[in-house]
Amino acid sequence: MKVTLLKTLTKEKYSFNCGRWLDINEDDNEIVRELPAEGSLVTEVMPVIKYRVTVCTGTVSGSGTDANVFVCLIGDQGDTGDRVLYNCINTANKFEKGNADEFFVEAVTLKQVRRVRIGHDGKGGSSGWYLAKVIVREEGQPESEAVEFPCYRWLDKNEDDGQIVRELVPAGESPMLKNVSYHISVKTGDVPGASSDSRVFIKIYGEKADSSKETLLVSDNDLGNYFERGRVDEFTIDTMDIGKINRILIGHDNVGLRCGWFLASVQIMVPVQGRQYMFPCNRWLDKDEADGRVEVEVYPSEILPIEKLINYEVSVVTGDVRAAGTNAKVFMQIYGETGKTELITLENRSNNFERGATDIFKREAADVGKIYKIRIGHDGKGIGDGWFLESVTLKRLAKRTKDPDEKKKKKKKSEEEEEEQTKEEEVMDIYTFVAHRWLARDEGDKELVVELVPEGESDLEENTYEVHVLTGSVGGAGTDANVFLSIYGIGRGDTGERQLKRSNNLNKFEKGQVDVFTIKAIDLGELKKLRIRHDNSGNSPSWFLERVEIVDLKDSTTYYFPCQRWLAVEEDDGQIVRELVPVDEAFVKKDSENEGQSLATLGLEQKAKSTTYTVKVKTGDKKNAGTDANVFITLYGSKDDTGIVSLKASKTNKNKFERGKVDEFTVESVDIGDLKKIKIGHDNKGNSTGWFLEWVELDAPSLGQCLKFPCGRWLDKSEDDGAIERIIFPAELQTTEYIPFVPYEITVYTSDIFGAGTDADVFIVLYGSDGICTQQKSLCLNKREQRMYFERNSVNQFIVELEDVGDIIEKIRIGHNGGGLNSGWHLDRVAIRRLLPNGKGSETVTFPCERWLAKSEDDGEIVRELVPSEIFTEKLMKDGTLKQIEEEVEDPLEVHTYKISVFTGDIYGAGTDANVFLNMYGDLGDMGERKLSKSETNFNKFERGQEDTFTIQAVDLGILYKIKIRHDNSMFSPDWFLDKVEILDETTEESFVFLCERWLSKKKEDKKIERTLYEQNYDGERNSLDGLSLSASSQDSSGNPKETKKSSLVKAAEEGSLIPYHVTVTTGTVYDSSTDSRVYIIIMGPQKVQTERLWLDLPEGKDEFADGSVEKFSVWGLDVGEIKKVEVGHDGATPESCWLVDELNIVVPTKGVMYNFVCKCWLARDKGDGLTSRILNILDADCVNIGVKVLYEVTIVTGDIEGGGTDASIFMTVFGSNGNTEEMPLEKNGDRFERGQEDSFIMEIADIAPLRKMRIRTDGKGTRPHWYLERIILKNLTNQEVATFTYGEWLSKLKNAKGSLVCEMPAVINDEQMMEDTTYTLQVKTSDIVGAGTDANVSLILFGENGDSGTLSLKESNKSNKFERNQMDEFSFSDMLSLGDLCKVRIWHDNKGIAPGWHLEYVDVMDSAMDKTFRFQCDRWLAKGEDDGQLIRELACANNDILELKERTAYEIVTVTSDREDAETKENIWIILEGKLGRSKEFLMENSSKKRRFERGATDTFQFSSKNVGDIAAICVGHCPKDGKKSSAKADVFWHVQEIIITEMELCNKYFFRCNVKIPLRYKRRDYKVFECAKVTESFASKARSLVPVKYETIIVTGFEKGAGTNANVFITIFGLNGDSGKRALKHKFRNLFERGKTNRFYLETLDMGELKKVRIEHDNSGLAPGWLVERVEITNSATGVTTIFPCGKWLDENRGDGLIWRELFPRY
Repeated sequence: MKVTLLKTLTKEKYSFNCGRWLDINEDDNEIVRELPAEGSLVTEVMPVIKYRVTVCTGTVSGSGTDANVFVCLIGDQGDTGDRVLYNCINTANKFEKGNADEFFVEAVTLKQVRRVRIGHDGKGGSSGWYLAKVIVREEGQPESEAVEFPCYRWLDKNEDDGQIVRELVPAGESPMLKNVSYHISVKTGDVPGASSDSRVFIKIYGEKADSSKETLLVSDNDLGNYFERGRVDEFTIDTMDIGKINRILIGHDNVGLRCGWFLASVQIMVPVQGRQYMFPCNRWLDKDEADGRVEVEVYPSEILPIEKLINYEVSVVTGDVRAAGTNAKVFMQIYGETGKTELITLENRSNNFERGATDIFKREAADVGKIYKIRIGHDGKGIGDGWFLESVTLKRLAKRTKDPDEKKKKKKKSEEEEEEQTKEEEVMDIYTFVAHRWLARDEGDKELVVELVPEGESDLEENTYEVHVLTGSVGGAGTDANVFLSIYGIGRGDTGERQLKRSNNLNKFEKGQVDVFTIKAIDLGELKKLRIRHDNSGNSPSWFLERVEIVDLKDSTTYYFPCQRWLAVEEDDGQIVRELVPVDEAFVKKDSENEGQSLATLGLEQKAKSTTYTVKVKTGDKKNAGTDANVFITLYGSKDDTGIVSLKASKTNKNKFERGKVDEFTVESVDIGDLKKIKIGHDNKGNSTGWFLEWVELDAPSLGQCLKFPCGRWLDKSEDDGAIERIIFPAELQTTEYIPFVPYEITVYTSDIFGAGTDADVFIVLYGSDGICTQQKSLCLNKREQRMYFERNSVNQFIVELEDVGDIIEKIRIGHNGGGLNSGWHLDRVAIRRLLPNGKGSETVTFPCERWLAKSEDDGEIVRELVPSEIFTEKLMKDGTLKQIEEEVEDPLEVHTYKISVFTGDIYGAGTDANVFLNMYGDLGDMGERKLSKSETNFNKFERGQEDTFTIQAVDLGILYKIKIRHDNSMFSPDWFLDKVEILDETTEESFVFLCERWLSKKKEDKKIERTLYEQNYDGERNSLDGLSLSASSQDSSGNPKETKKSSLVKAAEEGSLIPYHVTVTTGTVYDSSTDSRVYIIIMGPQKVQTERLWLDLPEGKDEFADGSVEKFSVWGLDVGEIKKVEVGHDGATPESCWLVDELNIVVPTKGVMYNFVCKCWLARDKGDGLTSRILNILDADCVNIGVKVLYEVTIVTGDIEGGGTDASIFMTVFGSNGNTEEMPLEKNGDRFERGQEDSFIMEIADIAPLRKMRIRTDGKGTRPHWYLERIILKNLTNQEVATFTYGEWLSKLKNAKGSLVCEMPAVINDEQMMEDTTYTLQVKTSDIVGAGTDANVSLILFGENGDSGTLSLKESNKSNKFERNQMDEFSFSDMLSLGDLCKVRIWHDNKGIAPGWHLEYVDVMDSAMDKTFRFQCDRWLAKGEDDGQLIRELACANNDILELKERTAYEIVTVTSDREDAETKENIWIILEGKLGRSKEFLMENSSKKRRFERGATDTFQFSSKNVGDIAAICVGHCPKDGKKSSAKADVFWHVQEIIITEMELCNKYFFRCNVKIPLRYKRRDYKVFECAKVTESFASKARSLVPVKYETIIVTGFEKGAGTNANVFITIFGLNGDSGKRALKHKFRNLFERGKTNRFYLETLDMGELKKVRIEHDNSGLAPGWLVERVEITNSATGVTTIFPCGKWLDENRGDGLIWRELFPRY
């Protein structure tokens, strides 16, 4: 009857009246009704209208259909929905050939009908249907109002484009052009049971409109069975432009046997919009899985810009003559003023190009602007391939703006109209091309390709080009392959690829022959290049092409294109395609005159104009990934493409494209612009053709750019989407740029004497001024070339691209590897030719040699350094002649003789039999690595304790500053202890010393067999590591020897712009979690301040973030202030590169915070949400305060004493008046702490300044445990304060008089020693109790205001038997640093001996420098079986109790006024202190005319006495007028205060308040500012007062995972504000501790540590299964009852995660 709709929120009510049947057998037999809304809210009820829809079926054979047809009318007011047409008014058998069937569709008015969507369900026997048109009119309107919607296309799965639903637009508009194609790729997941047999539908929601729900019935890539596991199905939906896509709805109808479906992702490409959308899904759509849904809405994870294309409608008319049709493949290409389209193939599912037919195609291609020609042709395959082409029509929509004159007149109109006026109109461009000719081998001019110009508007006409191909006269130069040629004009397109078939010679391309061909094409204007290739077919396809000449018959000019190279897989660089550029006639003629010099001389010019790409192709490491098919590639640049290039000659593998291999190829091209994309594919021939392509890398040295194109997909008919060619794009993050290379032509002249030739591998290095040099380059590409070249009296020319060494080549180094049968070589000279900067000519530099490079001739050297003798320049003059100039080289570098003395150490096993190699570096360059072969002093080289001398000749290196020396680890005992190397430059008589004193051994020390040694007096930058590569706490930057000592990093750290970030990344443990992509983070602060991309590059030897691994990195990045967000991502772009990030931990030492993100998210194209980067909000992180660290530059000076260097582990502890650091390891980092070196690096040290002293400890291990430490310098990088610590003594058990491995050094700041030297005398009194004495070894540590004393063993007493009952023992420690006032003693014994229990009465400590005695009362047992069983006691100083806190005290208040304009005030300031014990009275800080206070930048001090308010938490500050009058409280007077510091004078605790605000002048006391305390420096006296013994209850919870428990010995150290507990063992007698899932409780007694800051928990890795999972540690202070929880949740296990067996835990509040 009716439907009522109520909006529950607003109670709005609508009703819809119907009162009719919905029944197949009643009324009008409809089962769908549309009802207009009625009710009080509806102003006018919309009319229901009957639309008469006439469907006209075409007259083509087989036009009719028996399927169910539906129609949907779309108008200005919505649509009618899909209505099935089964009630025909006028015919019984619907939709038969030639019928016009009428139907009624009743609907609420649509106003104007704009589109008709019509289709059928594909059911029934012959469901294919050829629809002519649809006519729609409102019932009751005249016929003239009817709107016609033409179609004239098949709706058939096997015809045309296979679509069975079409959207039609009114006559006169083209649906092909108006509709947008949405290319949809649906990827089914690769999980068991993922495939589905149900019908899948999709609906796309756009900004402008939504598409209708489309069932995906007909796929473009026809995989036979759709939606199968791991496959990709591609569909196209043609519909109106719905704007930018917001989301999609995808699902299935859940019908069929296996209807559940696992959808991985959907990708939608819309070339007309220039966008590609990714919709990751990765979920089941199945009633029985997950949430049981079978449809899901998905939002795009990323929208990428792609190349924007436009729609073209192509109509091809085949002539009506006998046998006019063809079955060959037809292709076409469109040329316009802004470029050309790619090759367009004209084919679909129908049989096209039949006699007299018109075939229409819709193609998406680039917008080429105004079209001036097309080329159309076919490939001549199939039976009856000849084709009579009548004409071609192209249509496309172009936007034109309306006439601007109109706009001016209507200026006064409103804004909206104005906008509408400037709207672009869409007009249809129509171009007609009349051919009316045969394209057949046996008709007309026998061509299969023709170029056509549009009718009526082109001034271009056809031109004929005569092509002369000159084959070289080298042996085997001719070819039987098919040759193809493309000619390019400047700005007028190209001829496309034409086969060179009909020559004036019967047998084409024979040795020394000239073949002439004619090519007809639309005039190209001036020619700029040509591409020539062959297809490598026939018996002997290799071809040596001399040159190509092209005669333009219209204006009879001749172009010369020299080649003089092979097009052969086996020869030269393996290319069978060459791009050639025209050169001036003068150059060509020059060659032909002097025939004697047959050498090519134009290769260099060709090379300079072309770009050489090294193409690396990586085949995936999967089963059956390799292919035997022929692979081809096309590079697309912004200007042009390279055409199809076959990848035939791999430089790296004989069998190409095998699993897991990288193949390398060369591709040359001329001027194609910036690379945009590449197309790579194969021809599917051969046995195993399927291919998994991982990536393609293109390196173009001449552009200085290396691009990586990730693919990670199959090219296989039976995998993925079944495609065997793919278009892939470069990954931005994987692009690397460098300084572009330049081409050099290197000509090598071998002498004419017996045995001069060589088959060895010859290499060359070029040097410019200031030591700039190229890489070492082999001249031959393979063994075959090595055998061919460098024969007696031969001249060989090579063109190589190398680094640009500048204007002058100072020297070259040329040599060979001594391989092959007769490797000896007599070299006459080398000539190197380079182009002049303007390209108009070249210069040739000659390097004479005339010596042997042979082990058995001359001096036995096989490497020579040559200097230039003369330069020959030729310039092309304006009149077309060549001008030639010869000149001598002025004062070239001399060749120097270097005497090298190598000293082997005098220790056991020092000598070596391995081969030793040396390279020397000076400020003019290096000499290359040379083998030290003939020792002049000893027959047996490099034996223990001996000196070997070698003489080497090399071009002057200038001042030597470093050498690299290594051995090859060969022979019986290769380990070598090198003492030093001395080098004497005999020419200048300068001598250089390089100290080593280290092993070069794979077994000893750091296991390196190569060392870089610096000259003894050299003080530049040493380390050769890269700028920002850091070890844990240090960094090195590469340096030129002339640079100053400061590294770039230190400068940046001083300015405070760069700070260190320590990043720890934990990878998940699920299958496939690991990645080998490069990972980066970006740290973001407020207002778009962010670091650059900080790459987390794995250390050498690791190639992936493995499953479950923990990787640590230190990176330097911009200081972004307060961190807001962190982006983490990787550069992997293939579907394969997935990575599961479990945890990300970032420590910012200079801010004292640690952020821990528990991510547990995929960064992958194919998992999760499909993104490879993520932005994490800092609010989601656990933020832990770990204490602020300050950056110091640490410089360590090792003494210049024999054996001074060490490889022992070194540890440093720094003490300041505000506490001390923990023991920090100093990284060896390869070559630090060596004899005579100064090593500088940056360390993070706790904020404890002013510094007092430093303790250095070595562990005395390693192959060279002794270390001579000269001094250590610490420079605070924030305030440039420098402290020096001098030692000047050995740290060694043997070489130090006391055998000490620990030293303490006082800080010297501004020549003042910060601590006094003293002697401590200790008196230890054992109690008068039975069994009080002990025989155990007792040790103690003193703690005072300047840190601690380190462990003092109580050994040498004045009594022979120590620690007896009621005995006083005296111990003396001289040469100590005075710790100032002492506060506590930690004393313990090792429980050894008989009856080790000890009852200690007290300890007295006398400090001779201070002349003071400190008493430490104990009166307790240190025994296992007495008291609480502890063997360690902390004793507080009894002197501290004298300080009783008085009621009253004095406060000193210091104010700092800001240093800026308008900061000062002439009025008074008042202040109130809020303390823990109460609130002070108001203190008035007065300003007087006599004594001005609060001036700009001033610091003022006031003192007030007051009651003691305890710890000050906050202060209230106000600003009041001097005279106290209301009137004088001006509105705009402020005092700008920077900082206020308050000192309590009794205990001298300081409280800092950072203000930095304006305080307004107010009469009333109510208006003030409150500041909270920012920092407290607690004085020593205050800390000492709080030292009372406290019992700490420590609870350790072990995790519940398998194997979580441990049997190792566990230790804990607790750190608080007032010191630490020392390392305590956690033991219980006869108890099995730390078992899985258990909780263990311990009691430790120490002096009160104040607020607990962190805990260090560790084990000694002993026992069977020492790995231990600690859940958490809880510590309760039994005096206050405060519990601090330290969460851990990590393993302490050498074999898991980061492999650490200790953890530092921070409290969770």
